[in-house]
Amino acid sequence: MKIITQKISYPLLKEKEIQLFIKRIDLIHPFISGNKYYKLKYNLLEAEKQKKNTILTFGGAYSNHIEATAFEAKEKGFKSIGIIRGEETMPLNDTLSFAKENGMQIHYVSREEYRQKHTDSFINRLKEKFSDFYLVPEGGTNQLAIKGTQEILDKNDTQDFICSAIGTGGTISGIINSVSNKQKVLGFPAIKGSEDLEKDIRCWSNKQNWKLITDYHFGGYAKISEYLIQFITYFYHTQNIPLDAIYTGKMMLGIFDLIKTDFFPKGSSVLAIHTGGLQGNKGMNERFSLNLPHNL
Repeated sequence: MKIITQKISYPLLKEKEIQLFIKRIDLIHPFISGNKYYKLKYNLLEAEKQKKNTILTFGGAYSNHIEATAFEAKEKGFKSIGIIRGEETMPLNDTLSFAKENGMQIHYVSREEYRQKHTDSFINRLKEKFSDFYLVPEGGTNQLAIKGTQEILDKNDTQDFICSAIGTGGTISGIINSVSNKQKVLGFPAIKGSEDLEKDIRCWSNKQNWKLITDYHFGGYAKISEYLIQFITYFYHTQNIPLDAIYTGKMMLGIFDLIKTDFFPKGSSVLAIHTGGLQGNKGMNERFSLNLPHNL
Protein backbone atom coordinates (compact mmCIF):
# COMPACT_ATOMS: atom_id res chain seq x y z
CA MET A 1 0.00 0.00 0.00
CA LYS A 2 1.27 3.44 -0.93
CA ILE A 3 0.04 5.95 1.65
CA ILE A 4 1.63 9.35 2.13
CA THR A 5 0.76 12.36 4.25
CA GLN A 6 1.31 15.71 2.54
CA LYS A 7 1.63 19.10 4.19
CA ILE A 8 -0.55 21.78 2.61
CA SER A 9 1.02 25.16 1.92
CA TYR A 10 -1.15 28.31 1.72
CA PRO A 11 -0.59 31.90 2.90
CA LEU A 12 -3.80 31.61 4.97
CA LEU A 13 -2.31 28.75 6.99
CA LYS A 14 0.78 30.79 7.81
CA GLU A 15 -1.34 33.81 8.68
CA LYS A 16 -3.57 31.80 11.06
CA GLU A 17 -0.64 29.72 12.41
CA ILE A 18 -2.30 26.43 11.47
CA GLN A 19 -0.56 23.32 10.12
CA LEU A 20 -2.72 21.36 7.68
CA PHE A 21 -1.94 17.87 6.40
CA ILE A 22 -3.82 15.47 4.12
CA LYS A 23 -3.48 11.70 4.45
CA ARG A 24 -3.68 10.17 0.96
CA ILE A 25 -5.40 6.84 1.51
CA ASP A 26 -6.82 7.42 -1.98
CA LEU A 27 -3.43 6.20 -3.24
CA ILE A 28 -3.88 2.68 -1.85
CA HIS A 29 -5.31 1.35 -5.10
CA PRO A 30 -6.74 2.86 -8.33
CA PHE A 31 -10.06 0.99 -8.01
CA ILE A 32 -10.45 -0.02 -4.35
CA SER A 33 -10.12 3.61 -3.46
CA GLY A 34 -9.39 5.01 -0.02
CA ASN A 35 -11.86 4.03 2.67
CA LYS A 36 -13.39 1.31 0.46
CA TYR A 37 -10.24 -0.77 0.94
CA TYR A 38 -10.73 -0.71 4.71
CA LYS A 39 -14.49 -1.26 4.58
CA LEU A 40 -14.25 -4.31 2.33
CA LYS A 41 -11.21 -5.90 3.97
CA TYR A 42 -12.88 -7.79 6.83
CA ASN A 43 -16.21 -8.22 5.04
CA LEU A 44 -14.59 -10.30 2.31
CA LEU A 45 -12.62 -12.28 4.87
CA GLU A 46 -15.92 -13.03 6.64
CA ALA A 47 -17.57 -14.04 3.35
CA GLU A 48 -14.70 -16.44 2.77
CA LYS A 49 -15.03 -17.78 6.31
CA GLN A 50 -18.75 -18.39 5.73
CA LYS A 51 -17.88 -20.17 2.47
CA LYS A 52 -20.01 -17.78 0.42
CA ASN A 53 -19.21 -17.46 -3.27
CA THR A 54 -21.27 -14.36 -4.10
CA ILE A 55 -21.15 -10.80 -2.74
CA LEU A 56 -24.33 -8.70 -3.01
CA THR A 57 -24.38 -4.99 -2.31
CA PHE A 58 -26.22 -1.74 -3.08
CA GLY A 59 -25.46 1.60 -4.67
CA GLY A 60 -26.37 4.36 -7.09
CA ALA A 61 -25.37 4.47 -10.74
CA TYR A 62 -22.14 6.38 -9.97
CA SER A 63 -21.27 4.61 -6.71
CA ASN A 64 -17.62 4.33 -5.68
CA HIS A 65 -18.66 1.40 -3.51
CA ILE A 66 -20.15 -0.50 -6.47
CA GLU A 67 -16.97 -0.08 -8.48
CA ALA A 68 -14.69 -1.11 -5.61
CA THR A 69 -16.82 -4.13 -4.66
CA ALA A 70 -16.97 -5.41 -8.25
CA PHE A 71 -13.20 -5.20 -8.61
CA GLU A 72 -12.28 -6.64 -5.21
CA ALA A 73 -14.83 -9.45 -5.45
CA LYS A 74 -13.32 -10.55 -8.75
CA GLU A 75 -9.79 -10.28 -7.33
CA LYS A 76 -10.76 -12.49 -4.37
CA GLY A 77 -12.61 -15.07 -6.49
CA PHE A 78 -16.21 -14.07 -5.66
CA LYS A 79 -19.13 -13.46 -7.96
CA SER A 80 -20.83 -10.11 -7.33
CA ILE A 81 -24.30 -8.62 -7.63
CA GLY A 82 -25.02 -4.90 -7.54
CA ILE A 83 -28.52 -3.70 -6.65
CA ILE A 84 -28.68 -0.32 -8.39
CA ARG A 85 -31.08 2.48 -7.48
CA GLY A 86 -33.16 3.69 -10.43
CA GLU A 87 -33.87 2.58 -13.99
CA GLU A 88 -31.36 1.24 -16.48
CA THR A 89 -29.96 3.90 -18.77
CA MET A 90 -28.08 2.97 -21.92
CA PRO A 91 -25.31 3.27 -22.73
CA LEU A 92 -24.01 2.39 -19.29
CA ASN A 93 -21.91 5.03 -17.56
CA ASP A 94 -18.25 4.33 -16.81
CA THR A 95 -18.93 3.15 -13.26
CA LEU A 96 -21.47 0.49 -14.21
CA SER A 97 -19.52 -0.48 -17.34
CA PHE A 98 -16.46 -1.09 -15.17
CA ALA A 99 -18.54 -3.11 -12.69
CA LYS A 100 -19.92 -5.32 -15.47
CA GLU A 101 -16.46 -5.76 -16.98
CA ASN A 102 -15.39 -7.10 -13.60
CA GLY A 103 -18.18 -9.65 -13.54
CA MET A 104 -20.81 -7.84 -11.48
CA GLN A 105 -24.40 -8.76 -12.24
CA ILE A 106 -26.41 -5.53 -12.30
CA HIS A 107 -30.00 -5.53 -11.04
CA TYR A 108 -32.05 -2.32 -11.08
CA VAL A 109 -34.78 -1.49 -8.57
CA SER A 110 -37.06 1.53 -8.31
CA ARG A 111 -36.18 4.30 -5.88
CA GLU A 112 -39.19 3.29 -3.78
CA GLU A 113 -37.98 -0.32 -3.59
CA TYR A 114 -34.45 0.85 -2.88
CA ARG A 115 -35.63 2.66 0.24
CA GLN A 116 -36.71 -0.75 1.59
CA LYS A 117 -33.24 -2.26 1.24
CA HIS A 118 -32.81 -2.64 5.01
CA THR A 119 -36.06 -4.57 5.52
CA ASP A 120 -36.26 -8.33 5.99
CA SER A 121 -38.96 -8.64 3.32
CA PHE A 122 -36.77 -6.95 0.70
CA ILE A 123 -33.70 -9.05 1.60
CA ASN A 124 -35.81 -12.23 1.49
CA ARG A 125 -37.00 -11.34 -2.02
CA LEU A 126 -33.36 -10.94 -3.05
CA LYS A 127 -32.56 -14.35 -1.57
CA GLU A 128 -35.41 -15.91 -3.55
CA LYS A 129 -34.09 -14.32 -6.74
CA PHE A 130 -30.34 -14.77 -6.29
CA SER A 131 -30.11 -17.68 -3.83
CA ASP A 132 -27.29 -17.59 -1.26
CA PHE A 133 -25.02 -14.54 -0.96
CA TYR A 134 -22.99 -12.49 1.50
CA LEU A 135 -24.59 -9.08 1.94
CA VAL A 136 -22.50 -5.93 2.19
CA PRO A 137 -24.65 -2.86 3.04
CA GLU A 138 -24.82 0.33 0.98
CA GLY A 139 -21.55 2.19 1.32
CA GLY A 140 -20.05 -0.95 2.88
CA THR A 141 -20.80 0.18 6.43
CA ASN A 142 -21.27 -2.44 9.17
CA GLN A 143 -19.30 -3.56 12.22
CA LEU A 144 -16.70 -5.34 10.08
CA ALA A 145 -16.23 -2.20 7.99
CA ILE A 146 -15.63 -0.19 11.15
CA LYS A 147 -13.08 -2.76 12.27
CA GLY A 148 -11.29 -1.92 9.03
CA THR A 149 -11.62 1.86 9.20
CA GLN A 150 -10.09 1.80 12.69
CA GLU A 151 -6.85 1.00 10.84
CA ILE A 152 -6.83 4.23 8.79
CA LEU A 153 -4.87 6.16 11.42
CA ASP A 154 -1.47 5.07 12.69
CA LYS A 155 0.97 6.12 15.40
CA ASN A 156 2.24 9.02 13.27
CA ASP A 157 -1.17 10.68 13.03
CA THR A 158 -0.90 12.80 16.17
CA GLN A 159 -2.54 16.01 14.90
CA ASP A 160 -4.95 17.90 17.18
CA PHE A 161 -7.89 17.63 14.77
CA ILE A 162 -8.75 14.76 12.42
CA CYS A 163 -11.21 15.55 9.61
CA SER A 164 -13.20 13.16 7.47
CA ALA A 165 -15.99 13.42 4.92
CA ILE A 166 -19.09 11.37 5.78
CA GLY A 167 -21.46 9.28 3.69
CA THR A 168 -22.92 6.45 5.76
CA GLY A 169 -20.77 7.12 8.85
CA GLY A 170 -18.60 4.02 8.86
CA THR A 171 -15.29 5.71 8.14
CA ILE A 172 -15.58 8.42 10.76
CA SER A 173 -16.78 5.89 13.35
CA GLY A 174 -13.62 3.85 12.91
CA ILE A 175 -11.50 7.00 13.09
CA ILE A 176 -13.25 8.09 16.30
CA ASN A 177 -12.52 4.71 17.86
CA SER A 178 -8.82 4.93 17.03
CA VAL A 179 -7.94 8.51 18.05
CA SER A 180 -6.49 9.48 21.40
CA ASN A 181 -8.57 11.31 23.98
CA LYS A 182 -6.55 14.46 23.28
CA GLN A 183 -7.61 14.57 19.63
CA LYS A 184 -10.91 15.82 18.21
CA VAL A 185 -12.62 14.38 15.13
CA LEU A 186 -14.60 16.59 12.76
CA GLY A 187 -17.01 15.03 10.28
CA PHE A 188 -18.32 16.73 7.14
CA PRO A 189 -21.57 15.04 5.97
CA ALA A 190 -22.26 14.90 2.24
CA ILE A 191 -26.02 14.66 2.86
CA LYS A 192 -28.66 16.95 4.33
CA GLY A 193 -30.07 16.04 7.73
CA SER A 194 -27.67 14.63 10.29
CA GLU A 195 -29.97 13.32 13.04
CA ASP A 196 -29.98 9.67 11.91
CA LEU A 197 -26.32 9.90 11.01
CA GLU A 198 -25.44 11.08 14.51
CA LYS A 199 -27.40 8.18 16.01
CA ASP A 200 -25.54 5.67 13.83
CA ILE A 201 -22.14 7.15 14.70
CA ARG A 202 -22.99 6.99 18.42
CA CYS A 203 -23.86 3.30 18.00
CA TRP A 204 -20.63 2.48 16.17
CA SER A 205 -18.16 4.66 18.08
CA ASN A 206 -16.91 4.53 21.66
CA LYS A 207 -15.79 8.12 22.29
CA GLN A 208 -17.43 11.54 22.57
CA ASN A 209 -14.62 13.71 21.17
CA TRP A 210 -16.23 14.33 17.79
CA LYS A 211 -18.43 16.90 16.09
CA LEU A 212 -20.35 17.07 12.80
CA ILE A 213 -19.84 20.15 10.63
CA THR A 214 -23.11 20.27 8.69
CA ASP A 215 -22.75 23.46 6.61
CA TYR A 216 -20.94 22.00 3.58
CA HIS A 217 -23.26 19.48 1.89
CA PHE A 218 -24.12 22.13 -0.76
CA GLY A 219 -27.78 21.14 -0.81
CA GLY A 220 -27.43 17.37 -0.48
CA TYR A 221 -25.70 14.30 -1.78
CA ALA A 222 -24.08 14.84 -5.20
CA LYS A 223 -25.18 18.49 -5.20
CA ILE A 224 -22.50 20.94 -6.30
CA SER A 225 -21.98 24.63 -6.95
CA GLU A 226 -19.70 26.74 -9.11
CA TYR A 227 -17.89 27.87 -5.95
CA LEU A 228 -17.14 24.26 -5.00
CA ILE A 229 -15.89 23.39 -8.49
CA GLN A 230 -13.65 26.47 -8.53
CA PHE A 231 -12.19 25.49 -5.15
CA ILE A 232 -11.47 21.90 -6.24
CA THR A 233 -9.84 23.13 -9.45
CA TYR A 234 -7.72 25.74 -7.64
CA PHE A 235 -6.67 23.21 -4.98
CA TYR A 236 -5.58 20.77 -7.68
CA HIS A 237 -3.56 23.39 -9.54
CA THR A 238 -1.84 24.73 -6.40
CA GLN A 239 -1.32 21.49 -4.43
CA ASN A 240 -1.41 18.81 -7.17
CA ILE A 241 -3.96 16.89 -5.09
CA PRO A 242 -7.24 15.87 -6.77
CA LEU A 243 -10.43 16.10 -4.69
CA ASP A 244 -13.84 14.71 -5.55
CA ALA A 245 -16.96 16.87 -5.73
CA ILE A 246 -19.15 14.68 -3.50
CA TYR A 247 -16.98 14.08 -0.43
CA THR A 248 -13.40 15.33 -0.09
CA GLY A 249 -13.86 18.58 -2.00
CA LYS A 250 -16.67 19.67 0.31
CA MET A 251 -14.68 18.62 3.38
CA MET A 252 -11.55 20.50 2.34
CA LEU A 253 -13.51 23.63 1.44
CA GLY A 254 -15.16 23.41 4.85
CA ILE A 255 -11.79 23.09 6.59
CA PHE A 256 -10.51 26.24 4.90
CA ASP A 257 -13.66 28.11 5.87
CA LEU A 258 -13.18 27.03 9.48
CA ILE A 259 -9.57 28.21 9.35
CA LYS A 260 -10.68 31.61 7.99
CA THR A 261 -13.18 32.06 10.82
CA ASP A 262 -10.66 31.04 13.54
CA PHE A 263 -12.47 27.82 14.47
CA PHE A 264 -9.08 26.21 15.14
CA PRO A 265 -6.94 27.74 17.90
CA LYS A 266 -3.61 29.22 16.78
CA GLY A 267 -0.88 26.61 16.77
CA SER A 268 -3.29 23.77 15.94
CA SER A 269 -2.43 20.93 13.62
CA VAL A 270 -5.15 19.48 11.38
CA LEU A 271 -5.17 16.18 9.46
CA ALA A 272 -7.69 15.68 6.63
CA ILE A 273 -8.30 12.13 5.44
CA HIS A 274 -8.48 11.80 1.65
CA THR A 275 -11.01 8.97 1.44
CA GLY A 276 -10.78 8.54 -2.32
CA GLY A 277 -13.90 8.52 -4.48
CA LEU A 278 -12.17 10.21 -7.39
CA GLN A 279 -13.88 8.02 -9.97
CA GLY A 280 -17.06 9.91 -9.06
CA ASN A 281 -15.57 12.99 -10.74
CA LYS A 282 -15.79 11.21 -14.06
CA GLY A 283 -19.53 10.89 -13.55
CA MET A 284 -19.76 14.57 -12.60
CA ASN A 285 -17.81 15.49 -15.74
CA GLU A 286 -20.21 13.45 -17.89
CA ARG A 287 -23.36 14.84 -16.30
CA PHE A 288 -22.40 18.50 -16.01
CA SER A 289 -19.73 19.00 -18.71
CA LEU A 290 -17.01 19.70 -16.13
CA ASN A 291 -13.28 19.03 -16.17
CA LEU A 292 -12.66 17.75 -12.66
CA PRO A 293 -9.52 15.64 -12.04
CA HIS A 294 -10.10 11.89 -11.68
CA ASN A 295 -8.04 8.73 -11.40
CA LEU A 296 -9.30 6.80 -14.39
